[in-house]
Amino acid sequence: MPAKTILTVLFLISLGVVVLLGLHALPRVNSDITGAKNEILVATMALAPGTLLRAKDVAWQPVSGSPDPDLILRPPSAAGNANPEVDQQVRAEVYGAALRAGITAGDAIRRSAIVKPGDRDFLQIVLPPRARAIAIPVATGGASTSLLHPGDCVDVILTQTFKNDPPLTHRSVGETVVEGLRVLAVDAPDSKPPGASNSFGRTVTLEVTPEQAEKINVATELGKLSLTLRSISGPDGVAALPPGPPSKVAGVQPIWAGDVSPALSDAMPPQKVIAAEQPGVEVIHGTKTVAVKPQ
Repeated sequence: MPAKTILTVLFLISLGVVVLLGLHALPRVNSDITGAKNEILVATMALAPGTLLRAKDVAWQPVSGSPDPDLILRPPSAAGNANPEVDQQVRAEVYGAALRAGITAGDAIRRSAIVKPGDRDFLQIVLPPRARAIAIPVATGGASTSLLHPGDCVDVILTQTFKNDPPLTHRSVGETVVEGLRVLAVDAPDSKPPGASNSFGRTVTLEVTPEQAEKINVATELGKLSLTLRSISGPDGVAALPPGPPSKVAGVQPIWAGDVSPALSDAMPPQKVIAAEQPGVEVIHGTKTVAVKPQ
């Protein structure tokens, strides 16, 4: 057999082996892709109805078979932390959403079982009996603008500035109006151009009692409102605030401008001391009257 023919046969045999090896490896690649698709979002702990979902409440879990379309699937490009940004975008789909019914650890998060802020029945699901919801505009650039998320716990602080020439040390004052309020929703920043006056970046919706709603409405007319974020867990990881209606402010004293800046006292003009004029004493000796001046 000529050498050229032998080389041709060997080439064809080698090509056939390569093709067979490629076909053998193809199902394994497809299997890996299919396995990456079959990851669903589940609860990491038992969650009560009306719970506002946060990052620690959900995780990915593999599932066999064809997933239900109502389940939240993990994109294949995000599997194995290959694309964490895509992973976070999918998980963020449920952040701030409320559960319509309670679930246990390991249960799947279904789209039909959650309600998102802006949906018609969101507040009906989130609010407990006898609770109310109130929206507070938060000024653009404030410290609380980008820190707050649904489910956080905040205090409401009122800052007032007085006119009509009060003392410098009492020209501004800050005080806590209500404490321990749950954040229900945080709206997206507005579309006003940068530098626009009186522009509010976000509207924060809070859970309040009827009495607290009245206090906040009055405080809105008095001055500027700010929100401060507080912890919802104690030293042992348990809830620091008791369940039920938000707490009332107890023993919180106002903070005056002079308490914050002692330099204001030095900047105040010295007060003039005007001695009170003391009345004289008249001594009558018979028909004569002698005036005696006080010493």
